[in-house]
Order: sequence, then structure tokens, then C-alpha cells
Amino acid sequence: MIEITELFPFDKPVLREIYLTTRTQTFHWANTDAFHLEDFDKHTKGEHILVARYGGVVAGFISMWLQENHLHHLYISSEFQHKGIGTALLHAGSKLATSKLQLKCLAKNTNAISFYKKHGFTEKGTGTFSEGDFILFEKRN
Repeated sequence: MIEITELFPFDKPVLREIYLTTRTQTFHWANTDAFHLEDFDKHTKGEHILVARYGGVVAGFISMWLQENHLHHLYISSEFQHKGIGTALLHAGSKLATSKLQLKCLAKNTNAISFYKKHGFTEKGTGTFSEGDFILFEKRN
């Protein structure tokens, strides 16, 4: 069973691990030596975070910059992927948006691109930032 909750302070150590491990596994083309546990805190500062639990175990999270309806992070631990957790988090996060929801997805992250397209996001533009080329996606609520 999937349960989506607000972030509790005791969730942070597990979320740091999920963020580091999943980024390292996913972004194989990047310099993963530059990834650190404390990145979670820096990269989600000021964001609204929802946590997914699967059978009571923390399985992933979504973080959003609500002021701009921007989905910033969506990460699921590898052992919990393909169980509908990402979809549940995306659905819960979408409910928090007050207008169209936007996100930037690295162009090399083909699995994420497929996931977002499957869930109704459309490409609105492209760009480049320090991690590489990205696609700007948008979905109307």
C-alpha cells in the first residue's frame, strides 16, 4: 500500500540516502563523485516535500517550489520503482499546484522523460544548466 504524507523531520536521513543513491544510479553520465548526502538539504531548501511510504517504509519523495508551481525533485528508491509510487507522488504534488505545473528534466534522463510524457506533460522548451541540457515540461491542472 502506498501512503503519501507531509515530510516529518525523522524522514530526512532516509530521504538523503534515497536522493544520493538514486541520483548516482540515474545520472551515470555525470561526475557522481560530486554528489553528497547533504545535497538533499541544499537542493530542497524552502520547498514543499511529500514523502511516499510503501508498506510503511519510506520509498521516495517529491519536492516542489510552490510559489512557481515547479516540481523540482521526484525520486523513488530503486527497490520501490515500478510500483506506482512515482505516479502517486506526482498526483499528490499536482494537487498542490495552483496553475500549470512545470518541471525541468535532463535530456539524458530518458526514463524520466517517458514517465512525464505518460502522465500528460508536454514539452514547452529546452535549455542548458550546469548539469546539462534540459527539457522544460508543463502540465495543466
